[in-house]
Amino acid sequence: MEAIVGSFVLVAASEMGDKTQLLAFSLASKFRKPWVVLGGIFVATVANHALASSVGTWVSTHVPARVMALVLAVLFLGFGLWTLKPDTLDEDNGKPPRFGAFLTTVVLFFMAEMGDKTQLATMAVAARYQAPVLVTLGTTLGMLVSDGLAVFLGDRLSGKVNMKYMRWGTAVLFFLFGLVSLWTAWRG
Repeated sequence: MEAIVGSFVLVAASEMGDKTQLLAFSLASKFRKPWVVLGGIFVATVANHALASSVGTWVSTHVPARVMALVLAVLFLGFGLWTLKPDTLDEDNGKPPRFGAFLTTVVLFFMAEMGDKTQLATMAVAARYQAPVLVTLGTTLGMLVSDGLAVFLGDRLSGKVNMKYMRWGTAVLFFLFGLVSLWTAWRG
């Protein structure tokens, strides 16, 4: 349960203000099909995060525990710093999408998550818990909650949620994970 809750909280918080959340808002505005867009987000996230958590778990079984804890500490602390920098979303220059709302969302989300901090955090969390299915479940739910807010409530919430405080809160979560990993490396 800790793997699901920990990965859910970390990804849900880190996704707030992230470029993929901005992408969710943009696609929902463009297509006006929130459930189709959310379905595309779901498929892309499961595929991307299953890959990431599998890689994270594999790495954790092939790297000594103390080294892994130190690497995770550095990664989490780095993610904390990365989170403090706001994301932006490049405009599509008004080009109409070639495919429908679902396929466009799946492809764009999968590609946008490649190398993104939530994908890398998924790898790190999977390495920590060594439970790829549970981590994928938690991170996918975290993405759906955060991006679902953008899809369904984007206009209403954008003026009420201070992204600066959200980024700082998320950074603190990453820093805490990093400090726990540092402690584990030092004790080990």
